[in-house]
Amino acid sequence: QVIKCKAAVMWEANKPFSIEEVEVAPPKAHEVRIKIVATGICRSDDHVITGGLVMPFPIILGHEAAGIVESVGQGVTSIKPGDKVIPLFVPQCGECNNCLSTKGNLCSKNDIGSAAGLMPDGTTRFTCKGQAVHHFIGTSTFTEYTVVHEAAVAKIDSAAPLEKVCLIGCGFSTGYGAAVQTAKVEPGSTCAVFGLGGVGLSVVMGCKAAGASRIIAVDINSDKFVKAKELGATECVNPKDFKKPIHEVLIEMTGHGVDYSFEVIGHTETMIAALACCQYNYGVSVIVGVPPAAQKITFDPMLLFTGRTWKGSVFGGWKSKDSVPKLVADYMKKKFVLDPLITHTLPFTKINEGFDLLRTGK
Repeated sequence: QVIKCKAAVMWEANKPFSIEEVEVAPPKAHEVRIKIVATGICRSDDHVITGGLVMPFPIILGHEAAGIVESVGQGVTSIKPGDKVIPLFVPQCGECNNCLSTKGNLCSKNDIGSAAGLMPDGTTRFTCKGQAVHHFIGTSTFTEYTVVHEAAVAKIDSAAPLEKVCLIGCGFSTGYGAAVQTAKVEPGSTCAVFGLGGVGLSVVMGCKAAGASRIIAVDINSDKFVKAKELGATECVNPKDFKKPIHEVLIEMTGHGVDYSFEVIGHTETMIAALACCQYNYGVSVIVGVPPAAQKITFDPMLLFTGRTWKGSVFGGWKSKDSVPKLVADYMKKKFVLDPLITHTLPFTKINEGFDLLRTGK
């Protein structure tokens, strides 16, 4: 059956979302149709609107969510209607070289790099006003119903509160994993975190869980500092308070630079600052924020020659289908908190207000 439901359609760049009635086609073989119960708003969604992340329009954005399976296509055995699930913007096919490697997690069946905006078979399940609407990185959660490939969905604990664990679909896992999985922060180490949005705060939580002795939080919005400290930051620094470049400030604060730095904004200049502030020989800097499409980076190669490591992290380095159910289980065992990351809860029709809150740093 085709389902008619409400969705927030983005018809073109730099315009508000339009709440429309859309038709959602039934799942084909190896696909799952999900009733979305809760979805978070992430800066990566906003990057599509502003053109920083290039995707085809019209499109249904959203990639951080939790819901209940409504129906499954032929051949789907691991998931059944009624199951609580989290859609995965990084799928896990279990067959490609990244899925088979212990070192990688970015399944080659992802739609982040190619940005086709379609299901793996090259078609869409959404129609609005007779027009085909694109999917966003295999998830599209700003709709009452969505269709995802079975490689892009994880079954979770049926007791999990969906309005909280939806954050495990992106923000929390991305930040927390960047610290514990990608960087592998050790006890007693010193960390710097650039950017204190939901993902940056999750990096702070990851550094704390890993036993870092100093966690220096960096943001140009000092309103973010109270929560950063609550979640484990030992010091907070606003670059606007200094005449000198922020990497010099951090080197002075630590004596030799930090062991681990994280760029959780997506700006090329902060990526270089994060690299420069880590220890010149064994420091590790991780890029967590989505880089802007058209920009290139220019830096002094001496920063790397002396031994620093520069790495990227998508979805916190987690193998999604394996890890998301475990992270939900850890949340249920109170191994970490999610409440401080939730600032506002809005009805779906107020999605534009939600994006205004994101853009104003609230």
